[in-house]
Amino acid sequence: MLRRALFRSRCIADTALSSLMLAAIRSAAILGIDAYDVTVEVDSARGLPAWTIVGLPAGAVKESRERVGAALVNSGFSLPPRRVTINLAPADVRKEGTAFDLPIALGILVATGQLAPDLVTRLVAVGELGLDGSLRAVRGALSVARRVAQSSDTTLVVPPANVAEARLVSAVSLCSLATLGDLVVALRARNFPLVLASPASQENGADALDFADVVGQESAKRALEIAAAGGHNVLMVGPPGAGKTMLARRLPGILPALAEPEALEVTAIHSVAGALSPRAAHTLARPFRAPHHTISDAGLIGGGNPPRPGEVSLAHHGVLFLDELLEFRRHVMESLRQPMEDGRVVIARAAHTVAFPARFTLVAAMNPCPCGNAGDSARRCHCAAGDIVRYRARLSGPMADRIDLHVQVGAVGLRTLVAAPLGESSSAIRARVASARARQAERYVHTPNCSCNAQAPPRSLADDATLSREARSLFDAAAERLVLTARGYHRVLKVARTIADLDAEHTVGMPHLAEALRYRPADVPLDGANALTNAPW
Repeated sequence: MLRRALFRSRCIADTALSSLMLAAIRSAAILGIDAYDVTVEVDSARGLPAWTIVGLPAGAVKESRERVGAALVNSGFSLPPRRVTINLAPADVRKEGTAFDLPIALGILVATGQLAPDLVTRLVAVGELGLDGSLRAVRGALSVARRVAQSSDTTLVVPPANVAEARLVSAVSLCSLATLGDLVVALRARNFPLVLASPASQENGADALDFADVVGQESAKRALEIAAAGGHNVLMVGPPGAGKTMLARRLPGILPALAEPEALEVTAIHSVAGALSPRAAHTLARPFRAPHHTISDAGLIGGGNPPRPGEVSLAHHGVLFLDELLEFRRHVMESLRQPMEDGRVVIARAAHTVAFPARFTLVAAMNPCPCGNAGDSARRCHCAAGDIVRYRARLSGPMADRIDLHVQVGAVGLRTLVAAPLGESSSAIRARVASARARQAERYVHTPNCSCNAQAPPRSLADDATLSREARSLFDAAAERLVLTARGYHRVLKVARTIADLDAEHTVGMPHLAEALRYRPADVPLDGANALTNAPW
């Protein structure tokens, strides 16, 4: 009788203990720039002490057992010698990164009876743990916050370094503490120090670079104003030291500030790429990216395993500046063609396909010849004709056809540089650009994924770009003489529509079309002597 009673009491105790051996903590992971739900299940069973992590964990996830174990012990918690099994559900999707450290630690505390299960039922936790129990930043916190905001009555726990970006989502309930021990104390006290949402700053980070500092170059400044007003791509051709880079770096200063949905999308891309600074999370300034010409195609377009956004995506809603365009490798340069047309990059892998947005304004700069002095009256060009032909042929016809504005940038003389007065300020130019953009936003309000003329589909453009009779006659003659492709035809029409918007004109007149045609190169083959006379620059 006594033996039966002891056996029955042990079974009851084991049953009560088993109810505390399983825990489920909600978390999230990143795929592209979006987050998806992940449940971290922790089972603590009797057996030889061991940790097993399943659910397709990558190397950084597998190493979490060392980080989590040290963090628990150094935070004052006990780590019973039990067999711990951790499952990351859904189990058929590969898990990357260190964001699962915090939910794994909370799951172990619940599974070993050190934390009540009801205290974590309404939490979504992400964060990397230091060996001392401190919470460290992870990638994609803004994407996780946008995902959590879709669920009501849920609190997101993030490291302090990720608060700046996560708090941009006003609909999410946010909590951030410095260490794992502080979080457990707050959970047990049922007292969360919630973080309030913060609106983005209206500061324009490019205000320090003003067009007033640019001496001369009126034609190039006019072209950049048109590019900013309509979202058009620009190619500047000129000798070294003419000011091409200086002009390009001032373009973001005349672009209108990002709208809040655009700012969230840009911040999410930079967060996933690990390129987000705390100050950048609060600004509505448009991004400016200037990769070196030695960049790889994966660095420019995106790629890797897991896929990461490239420079074209980091320049989303901003400016991508390619200095020394013809020094980029041919296949790298040609990889821009599809993002320039579609406004996004699709990266296909065996397990999944990821799409990154990439709607940017391309500004490119190049020399007219290998030595850079072709066409310069002050310096002599020493390049052979064949060298110039081969050099210019690095820019393919399809790539050149996707650039709306081809601009010659000449060298400025020293006397002009010293004596010239200050030019028009960026704030004055930005006011005209904003007015033109407002007209386009109203025009394309019912057109999906279109906010400016450069993004307008041909059918919508045919309805809105009304040509006067004189302009139509000029366009027909010019299209035949310049041998315009269908793409080139519509791009000239878009540029003319933008110039009319800057003049607040509903009808595209002859002056608007004539100026747009001036920026369009003739579509002729670059061979023999014709390469030197008919080149787009």
